Amino acid sequence: MLDISVIILTYNEEIHIERCLKNAKRFAKEIFVVDSYSTDRTIELARLQGAKVYQHPFEYYSKQFNWALQHLPITTEWVWRMDADEYLSDKLIQELYQHFSHLPEDITGFTAPCLRLFMGRHIKHGIIPLILLRLFKVKYAVCENRLMDEHIQLLEGSIGDLKHPFYDDNLNGLTWWINKHNGYATREAIDLLMTEYGLYETMVVNSGTHSSSVRKKKLQYIKLPLFWRAFAFFFLRYFIRLGFLDGKEGFLWHFLQGWWYRTLADAKVYELKKRFHFDPELIKKYLVLKFLSL
Repeated sequence: MLDISVIILTYNEEIHIERCLKNAKRFAKEIFVVDSYSTDRTIELARLQGAKVYQHPFEYYSKQFNWALQHLPITTEWVWRMDADEYLSDKLIQELYQHFSHLPEDITGFTAPCLRLFMGRHIKHGIIPLILLRLFKVKYAVCENRLMDEHIQLLEGSIGDLKHPFYDDNLNGLTWWINKHNGYATREAIDLLMTEYGLYETMVVNSGTHSSSVRKKKLQYIKLPLFWRAFAFFFLRYFIRLGFLDGKEGFLWHFLQGWWYRTLADAKVYELKKRFHFDPELIKKYLVLKFLSL
């Protein structure tokens, strides 16, 4: 095994956890599951696969992940951040073994492409593969303190690029997906407003050139008119970037994730602004209190 620990945050992930852990065991020396008091068989299944299980109350992702980095008894030099519904491709695992035989000293993190499966279909069109920083040296990185769209941020060193992908392949049904994205939309609305009013300390993170490019595009998106921007985003992905080539699953993905979800987030932005009579100072005070309470 490689000198890598995998950290997985979980809550009621019995549908995914065995697949995830069996995949992680192919390359990782240690596997840590930080669970938010699941009520299903997540903990039982994780322990059966040999994972080290810890429990901690969940507030939001970046805070939970940073807690894990600070408190888990990690003995390896490297950490892979992994979600329960993810798994590495065979080629990516082979690439890890190849890289770890001759690692440059100045490299403290690696990015890898994340490919999306939705309703069992690989979404190949309409979206650009995410290039995410998932592998990093312990104590050389933290998770960016944001409610949504959080990245692993390198504190020092250089970033290398892994060429082969890992997959985001959630097996839950549409009702689960919609309920989860309703919650996401609330956090997305707060995140959009905090960005709009400049309440984050910085928008620039050392997470790779792709992540920086995506963040800049999000800043441009925020400046566009409410509701219209969600429609324009869907139109770009589904028609201009040929998302329609992925059939019914492609339509559902781009409509639900590209239009419905973002329209819902915009509706919550509008609702909050209207609640405070569109007064920026009142909105900022509320956002600061809301963020601090999470």
